[in-house]
Amino acid sequence: MEKKVRVRFAPSPTGGLHLGGVRTVLFNYLFAKKHGGDFIVRIEDTDQTRFVEGAEAYIFNTLAWCGLTPDESPLHGGPYAPYRQSERKASYKQYADQLVNAGFAYYAFDTPEDLEQMRAQYKTDENPSPQYNHLLRTKMRNSITLSEAEVAALLAAGTPHVVRIKMPLDETVSFTDMIRGEVSFNTSQVDDKVLLKADGMPTYHLAVVVDDYLMKITHAFRGEEWLPSAPVHILLWKYLGWSAEMPEWAHLPLILKPDGNGKLSKRDGDRLGFPVFAMDWTDPKTGEKTTGFKERGFLPQAFVNLLALLGWNDGTDNEVFTIDELIAAFSMERVHKGGAKFNYEKALWYNQEWIKRATAADLADQVAETLAAAGTTASNREVLLRVIDLVKERCTLMADFVTQGSFFFMSPSEFDTASIQPKWTDQKNMFFIELSKAFESSIVWEAHDLEKTFKEIAAAHDLKPGELMLPLRIMLVGGKFGPGVFDIAAIIGKEETVNRIQKVLSILEHN
Repeated sequence: MEKKVRVRFAPSPTGGLHLGGVRTVLFNYLFAKKHGGDFIVRIEDTDQTRFVEGAEAYIFNTLAWCGLTPDESPLHGGPYAPYRQSERKASYKQYADQLVNAGFAYYAFDTPEDLEQMRAQYKTDENPSPQYNHLLRTKMRNSITLSEAEVAALLAAGTPHVVRIKMPLDETVSFTDMIRGEVSFNTSQVDDKVLLKADGMPTYHLAVVVDDYLMKITHAFRGEEWLPSAPVHILLWKYLGWSAEMPEWAHLPLILKPDGNGKLSKRDGDRLGFPVFAMDWTDPKTGEKTTGFKERGFLPQAFVNLLALLGWNDGTDNEVFTIDELIAAFSMERVHKGGAKFNYEKALWYNQEWIKRATAADLADQVAETLAAAGTTASNREVLLRVIDLVKERCTLMADFVTQGSFFFMSPSEFDTASIQPKWTDQKNMFFIELSKAFESSIVWEAHDLEKTFKEIAAAHDLKPGELMLPLRIMLVGGKFGPGVFDIAAIIGKEETVNRIQKVLSILEHN
């Protein structure tokens, strides 16, 4: 019988969630749903020195916004609780002791000063950053170099110590990566990683293996920056006797800077003017605020869609996918080995596509919130829906609905009369006076009828409609933008249309 697919995302609560992290969530989620499996979120908070208040809540808020709901997590519960590693602390020591007793790990009593001295003493031009490895472990203070009696005495005295894995000399550790194929490492190139810290907390290396085993994880997908740790983790699965239960691995490609030169960072976003976090994040220590895709005006469907296509495609030219379409099409075999360049212009294109495809009802609440934040109240929902349908093709970000839509709900505060004045004449002035009177007495207020009236009066004044459209647009909108002017007039109503025309005529008269 085939095992049920179980995948996990295991973030550290140390700050905002980079879009690379959300893509890791997405690929885990898509794989799980494709195979009828479970998606688990486990919080890796073993390094308490890096813990940041509010970061865990931020992670779950981000996943909720993206619609990527875990089946099991600290928030959602599940049969393998607790899902925070700090709450599982008691379970790790027995496995560290098991490794020491079997000769696969050892106690190290070196102080921070000892380690500093080691790095200074053994530093050479060829080896500028000496590591605690098979060469240097014999020169340090640990259960390999000390006698059994000395070790027992130090342990009995409660001397601070860590547990390190004893990496074997010159062995080859290989595994099959679902993206990269066969990957091999020489163990002599890997240092003796700490597995259990002096405070009894496990490091990531021990915790990830123990928890993946206990939570029956079948597939482990993570960023390629974790590849160098793979030999340590594979040996731990072997040393703990769990090789047969080891998950399949896939190391996802990096998301690169737009020029392809290195991993995309928050600094790149700050420098180039685009977000790299999913949602706004305020650092509780520094108060520094980082803008997210959500607050920049992205729809969650567009954000998820653009992330899916960063390093994956379905083999066709299709670029726009719903979440259900992504689940149906996704396979780890089609994830690229190489890094994916982030292109903000392409991200904007995705958002524009999703705004165009969305119904007015889908967008209404978010547009109303966006307008309200900019000081415009859109209390009439029916009008709001008509406005959204009229302007959404012109909107790339949610903020564009303010530019393209606020004048439907309140009179412009400024009018670009400078664009009217150079070609303004008494003849045009008389035309607009007559037009406002005709509009005022109109019984039917529909775009088609308003346009007909406009053209009839223009003909009577021997004026071309084309040279009158820009002044009318500026009178209604304030500037040279927006949808069809008669559609605008039909929505804002008779009284408001006439008032705006007369207001601009008054400004032109006094200039």
